[in-house]
Formats: sequence, structure tokens, C-alpha cells
Amino acid sequence: MANSELIDILQLINTDGVGPVTFYNYLKKAGNIGGALELAVQKRALFPREMAEIEVEKAEKIGAQIITYNDKRYPQKLLELNDAPPILYVIGRTDLLNYPLSVAIVGARNASIGGRKIASRIAYNLTENDVLVVSGMARGIDGAAHKGSLYAKNQTGATVAVMGTGVDVPYPVENTELYFNIRDNGLLISELPLGTQAQISNFPRRNRIIAGLTEATLVVEAGIHSGSLITAKLALEQGKEIFAVPGSPMESRSAGPNQLIKEGALLTENADDILNVLSMRQNQLIKEQKTLRIPLDKPKNQVNISAHKEVSIPMSETADTNVKLLDLVSYEGVDIDELLRTCGLSQADFFAQILDLEFAGKIERHAGNKIAKIKG
Repeated sequence: MANSELIDILQLINTDGVGPVTFYNYLKKAGNIGGALELAVQKRALFPREMAEIEVEKAEKIGAQIITYNDKRYPQKLLELNDAPPILYVIGRTDLLNYPLSVAIVGARNASIGGRKIASRIAYNLTENDVLVVSGMARGIDGAAHKGSLYAKNQTGATVAVMGTGVDVPYPVENTELYFNIRDNGLLISELPLGTQAQISNFPRRNRIIAGLTEATLVVEAGIHSGSLITAKLALEQGKEIFAVPGSPMESRSAGPNQLIKEGALLTENADDILNVLSMRQNQLIKEQKTLRIPLDKPKNQVNISAHKEVSIPMSETADTNVKLLDLVSYEGVDIDELLRTCGLSQADFFAQILDLEFAGKIERHAGNKIAKIKG
């Protein structure tokens, strides 16, 4: 694509009052991007052309690519959306943009240890079986899923992070290392201009891309009003499969997945539950594309979705620091030693916080060196 056409596209999509739907309406009426700009200028003050040129220069400097709706590399699955992003900023492996079989894994930011372990283990096993995992790089379930994928394939596994910030802005801060790991081994995607900081309104927009890029969505821990359920709803509207990990009715983080299961989502305990459904329902697609599969690790490998491998990964690979200790504890109980390894606190700080939580009546000790939340 000529740079002038890219700048035209950037000018139009960054014009105030022009979102993806309006962008495509202008394009449809005019027949080309130049004509669309001429239509837009009749009603709106266009985004300055020099600013669009600067955006292209910035992207080149940081190694980002700007992929437009008419680029052959643009994800074909996204083009099925009426509000598909006209542009995508990407850093990393662009060969993953049209990966034939992918699953979104989403869930609570304040995820429990158990939830993180499940998300990470399922992501690991999906990646081992050449299913691409897509998530939003948020703390909690998203981060655990990405880490599980990166740990697969002898720690060369790939994953895709769809960001609610500019593709050059790691968020949240505690996921900065994860951001660079994904940049080096997978793919970072954003529709937002470079330098865009985190804003609440950007994350629901991000969710439609996560759903659009994948064949199925798995929800692991989510409140009843969680953004993860928005992703599941969008995926359902797009005709995609919905999977959910069940949980205790006493846990508010289980309310979302349990509700999805009541509404017809497929109860999921491990990666095989997903792989079996994808194999059954997309058997013909898998047969046709098997020889065309893009390996998720860097060395060339044999792809075989039916050879399911269920492998556990070390919990240390899913650990987040700077999380609230109480958020990691469930009502069923969690092993104290495992909690200490996961939370990122020093031993002295950890036991001081445990004591404070006990005095506050928020946790209690159980047999077997476990602590559990107190309902109330």
C-alpha cells in the first residue's frame, strides 16, 4: 500500500465522530478512501494530515506495523464484523493474524490461585496442540493464559494479546515483562493510536476484537457483570462456541461462568473439553488446513490436534506480584505454601498480612495447612 493511502485511512478513522461503522459507510458511498475523505470533510473537520504522517513515522521507529482493512494480512475473521477496526497496530508475529484455529481465554482480574492455574494449564495444553490462545493481557486470568501459552513448546509458544491501550503502552504495569515476552514470541494488537493510555471505555471495544479473532471463547472466573461476559456475549452473537469453567456458588467469581453454563455454554474442566468440540465441529476445516498450519513455536513441527496432551505447568509461571492477598484466597481454601509462592510477597510481609486478615475475621485456617475466606 502506498503511504498516501495509509495516511488517508489514518486521517479518516481519527477524525472526531468517525468510528468503524461511519468509516465503512463513507467508504461504501464513495467507493474509495479518497472519496470517503471528500465526503467526510463536508461535515467534519478532518484529523490533520501531518498528524497522520507523524503516526506512521512513530510506528516505524518502534517497529510496529499498521495493517489496514484492505491489507491481505488483515484478519479475515475480523472483516466479518460490521465494526471491524479499519486499522490494526501490531508488533510481533504477523503470521498469527490469520491463524486457522484459535480460542479466547478471558476472566476475572482479581482471580483466585485456582482460577489462574486452570487458565494457565488450559492455555498451555491448547498451545501444545497448536491452538492459538488470544486474550487481553489484563491482570488475573488473561495474564495467566498468556503465560501458560508462552511456557508451552519448550517455552517457545506463541500467544496474541489484544490491548486496550496503544500497542506501545504496556498495561497494567505489573505485566510489563509479559508484554515484552509476547512482543518477542507472539503478537501484540491494538486498534488505538500509539501512546493511548488505559481508559475504561477502551476495554469493551477491545473485547469485540478478542471475540472476532477466535473460534471459541473460554471464561474462567468472572463476576456476573464482568467484561469477560461481554466478550462471551459478543462471541455468541458471532456464532462462536462458548466454554466456561464452573465454580462454587459461594464464590462471586464463579457467578459468571455458572450463569453461562445455565444458558448453554459448554462446561469445561480441561483443554480436552475444548479440543474435542473443536475437532468434532471443525473436523473438515482441520483436515483441509492441517498441512497449512502455522506452528506456534519457532521450530517447524508436526501439527496434530487429535493427539491431546494434558500437561501441568509450574505455578511460578502464573504468579503475579502486587495483587491483593485476599483476592487469591477462595472459600474452599488454598494451601498456605502455594499462596506464599504465588503472591510475590516476602515471607515476613506475607505472614503479617495473613495475621491481619485473621484478626479482621476475613480468613480462617483449615486442616491440611490451608486457609479459606470466611463467607460474610
